[in-house]
Amino acid sequence: MNLNKLRDKAYQCAVAHGWHEENLSDEHFLCLVISELMEAVEADRKGKHADTKKFNQELDYYMHEMKLYGENYDEAYRDTFEYYLKDSVEDELADACIRLLDLAGLRNVDLGEVNSDELKCSEGFLDWTFTESVFSLVCNITDSDYIENHSFDSFLRMALIEILVFCVQKDIDIFWHIKQKMKYNELRPYKHGDKSY
Repeated sequence: MNLNKLRDKAYQCAVAHGWHEENLSDEHFLCLVISELMEAVEADRKGKHADTKKFNQELDYYMHEMKLYGENYDEAYRDTFEYYLKDSVEDELADACIRLLDLAGLRNVDLGEVNSDELKCSEGFLDWTFTESVFSLVCNITDSDYIENHSFDSFLRMALIEILVFCVQKDIDIFWHIKQKMKYNELRPYKHGDKSY
């Protein structure tokens, strides 16, 4: 997986939606990553998981309807996403990744590529609960010593890879969810309608 392609797409979408009109700090953006991880915890507490099977079935149905009746695909996609994927654990983890990708685009960080073997190599999350795992992810993001002793580029890549590893070990197809959320974000209004950041 070419992470730089995902980076560029996330950043371009954020620019188009007005999220980079102010010069904001790295800490601002990293705080938003943490907020997405906390939203994933809330979703997990509520047992809210994405229903990808129903999502795909519904989209297939809309594709058929569009061929017959000329239905609006963007509206159908948005509605289906909101019903089956939005605010789920998987959606919030995708948001955390997208925010890191966006920050990498803003700061012109080369994230390189990642393969499935690299994401399966860690054993850190295997025996941990969801909350313990997310706590570890947040600790990594707030580790100022790591930033001081390594490059910001290395820190950003490490933070992203750790979330991806966690998702792979929890059997979450995170790249699929990132793709769906990016598509959804492209359909949203400027600054998502009413958000200041």
